[in-house]
Amino acid sequence: MPQLIPQPNRIEAAGNKPKLIDEYIGRVSTQTAAVSIAHMRSPGGWIEPGQKPDFDEFTVVLKGMLRVEYEGGQMDVQAGQAVIARAGESVRYSTPTQEGAEYISVCLPAFSPETVNRDSET
Repeated sequence: MPQLIPQPNRIEAAGNKPKLIDEYIGRVSTQTAAVSIAHMRSPGGWIEPGQKPDFDEFTVVLKGMLRVEYEGGQMDVQAGQAVIARAGESVRYSTPTQEGAEYISVCLPAFSPETVNRDSET
């Protein structure tokens, strides 16, 4: 029988400002290790520590702009665009514009604090 997810679980976010992470599918919400799917809303001026995760992350920006810094540069991902960060790549996400961003993140395998491999500084 299909499993209904009646509501997401709110997950604590890393970064310099409060960011909303609502996990619909993943280790917390459904005890699913294969994939995580979360709805993210980050305020303007938010920045998180860099990371070198052990998972692929697929991100679709719904509103605003998400900045992705990587070794050798950065890119701005606008509403209606997507970005893929592969496992083992060093990345850092931020929302430098006043409006912030709203986006969907899919991680394969599922996100976990143990496999995100965050830098110690913001």
